[in-house]
Amino acid sequence: MIVARALRGHHVRTALVMAFALAGCTAGPDFHAPAAPDVSRYTAQPLPEKTASAATELGAAQRFRVGQDVATEWWRSLGSARLDALIQQALAANPTLAAARATLRQAQETYAAQAGATRYPQIDASLGAQRQRVNPTAMGLVDEPQALSMFNDDFNLVNAGIGVRYRFDFAGGSRRALEALAARTDYQHRELDATRLALATNVATAAIVRARLAGQIAATQAMISARSEQLELTREGARIGQIPPDDVLSLQAQVETARTALPALRTQLEKTEHLLAILGGQAPGAASVPNFTLAEFKLSAELPVLLPSELVRRRPDIQAAEALLHAATANYGIAVAKLYPQLDLSANLGAQALTMGALFGPGTAVWSAIAQLTQPLFRPGLPAERRAALAAIDAAAANYQAVVLSALREVADALRALNNDAEALAASAAADQAARASVENIRDQHELGAASHVQLLVAQQQADNARTRLIAAQAQRLIDNVALYQALGGGASSQ
Repeated sequence: MIVARALRGHHVRTALVMAFALAGCTAGPDFHAPAAPDVSRYTAQPLPEKTASAATELGAAQRFRVGQDVATEWWRSLGSARLDALIQQALAANPTLAAARATLRQAQETYAAQAGATRYPQIDASLGAQRQRVNPTAMGLVDEPQALSMFNDDFNLVNAGIGVRYRFDFAGGSRRALEALAARTDYQHRELDATRLALATNVATAAIVRARLAGQIAATQAMISARSEQLELTREGARIGQIPPDDVLSLQAQVETARTALPALRTQLEKTEHLLAILGGQAPGAASVPNFTLAEFKLSAELPVLLPSELVRRRPDIQAAEALLHAATANYGIAVAKLYPQLDLSANLGAQALTMGALFGPGTAVWSAIAQLTQPLFRPGLPAERRAALAAIDAAAANYQAVVLSALREVADALRALNNDAEALAASAAADQAARASVENIRDQHELGAASHVQLLVAQQQADNARTRLIAAQAQRLIDNVALYQALGGGASSQ
């Protein structure tokens, strides 16, 4: 008898050891981050050491520093305190960013809830009472008068107990489910980073566009004012016969053409101000948007350029795509785990009595223990689920590759744009200087009678166009800087 009991105890211990050993296994492959792209530069041609320079505002040369890290608050490199304050306000009040934060918190709490439900036994306490009457006929007591009299009255039944439930994770399906939820949480974190980066980028770009439009409006108004004064003098000259009437009409056409450009410029400026208000979490009618000008911005002397291998670890959209690939790999493990046995254990310990006072007295204890092992035998859908999960891995891997290639292209575009637009700004500055010098030269000739009034008008129109192009080139160079920081993924991720 003692030997038999010992053997039974040995078998129980062996079963428990095997159960815990199996519980250490996990179905499906472990996730490994994809390898970094096997490239050392973004463009076919190597980057120049620095961009071109021009003798004008925002025309200084900028050096490319390969391997230099990106500052967390990269927008401060633009040198505008008012822009810094507006971006901080947007980061605090923008509703889209607030929604992203809330979605991340939801994912974190969902993971915590699932972890608590699968990692640990579930313990519940119960207390109940019922009133009932037993049918003696159903119990075969119809021929026993004493028993009949016992069961003719209703009686109470009070019970209390504690129940424990636990599922052994033999194939690791529960752990893979938690792994998938953790990857989804990481995805939401990267989405928050991407939203934050996009918000800062949009605010900075809109502020620069607002400054460009303000500069173009000011230049157009100055030109209209100067041409209007010139128009009056031209009309006086035509009245006394010194200037042909056609010159008056030509100058008047220039003035009116310039005036037609103002409403369109004002419309764009007002739309940009409305956008800045919305990005800052305010209604357009209640917001006070700073009157940004190009003069308050500056260019950083050095521009960071992350290596491609570092870029994939920093860009939030790449990290989000990696998290989705991780989740797809974990989901494949879940599908595989469904093909293996599952062991559920439950136990209850409690007491039953006819009165509450006798509930915890002697002889009221009751208990039960249940073990259930389930092995799928014929479930045709499970192999299809596994194949579907495998296809999801392929799709997530292809999506990850597409996101990486797109990121490399964006950085390449930004680097080339910085270099080319610096050259364009230098050319625009030279054209502006030449056009203004030409106006002065033709004006002197016109006063001496060596140049016609039409020649002066043409030179002035060319100078006005050159000034407008210079303002646009200055703003574009600032926007190129913002685009590079966005392409590099901004600074460190938010926590």
